[in-house]
Amino acid sequence: MKTDTFKGYTYALVATIAYSNVYIFSKAALNEIHLVMFGMIWYAIGALLALLFAFQNKKLRQLRFLTRKQVLILVTLGFLEMLTTTLFFLSIHIIPDPSVTSFLGNMFPVMVTLGGVFILYEKFGIIESVGALIALGGAFIISYNGGTTLKTFFIEGTGVVFLNAIFATIATLVVKVHVKKLSPELLNLNRSTWLFAFSLVMFFILDIDFKIPGNVLENIGIGSFLEFLTILTVYYSYHYIEASRSAIVQSLKGIFVLIVAFLFFKTLPLTHQLIGGILSVMGVLIMTMAQAGIFRKRKPLASVN
Repeated sequence: MKTDTFKGYTYALVATIAYSNVYIFSKAALNEIHLVMFGMIWYAIGALLALLFAFQNKKLRQLRFLTRKQVLILVTLGFLEMLTTTLFFLSIHIIPDPSVTSFLGNMFPVMVTLGGVFILYEKFGIIESVGALIALGGAFIISYNGGTTLKTFFIEGTGVVFLNAIFATIATLVVKVHVKKLSPELLNLNRSTWLFAFSLVMFFILDIDFKIPGNVLENIGIGSFLEFLTILTVYYSYHYIEASRSAIVQSLKGIFVLIVAFLFFKTLPLTHQLIGGILSVMGVLIMTMAQAGIFRKRKPLASVN
């Protein structure tokens, strides 16, 4: 394996493991404090890390040369991140087992792929279709609650994950279409700053009592750093390998969350949720491998006479 390729897959693996632990540390913190308080501290740390990293890499100078269109894009992404991230952490708070939340989150790569097909006119083959159907079928099995009415048919929090996937897909498509010259450091700083500002405003509006147990602050600090590391290593993996190949590694996130959740909380999904989770991972894995060209037939080498 070439050095750059090895680096790319290593960064993707680090991002996957780091992001898996974001579910765990955020769940531990959200079990004890209000969502708004959590977000304010989480993204104060995240914004500070992003600012320091952007400053160290001399990316802050890009702010002076932003066009009006780029500013509008950053503002749009900021509002989308408010919706997406709030829904993401709300789903972690509502659903007892983080691994179930992670498995349900596999709706996101399916929606991004479908969005790319219908909006960006990207190619979508038979194998990708099969993978998407398996992933969506797995998500349906996970969310099934056994009820007969719409309210009781799915487990609590399924709708929140679904809305999160929709807004996250919109944000991803905006980035794909419009963001050309904005650095990963600047995008990361923009995201963290908007989320911190939003949490700070909501903190004063809701008049939340500022009390934080020491262990919660520790969990938030570790989790915020891991999220920062996730975003950074994902972008670095894109530098060395194709995004579709990085996504192959990232599609295994649910498995890592399952293992870490068991070690941390001693919880496991119900049997049908575990089956659905494995199916959702398999579906996303098939879809991303197909997009990366893994299943394409190699052309035979021409013979030399």
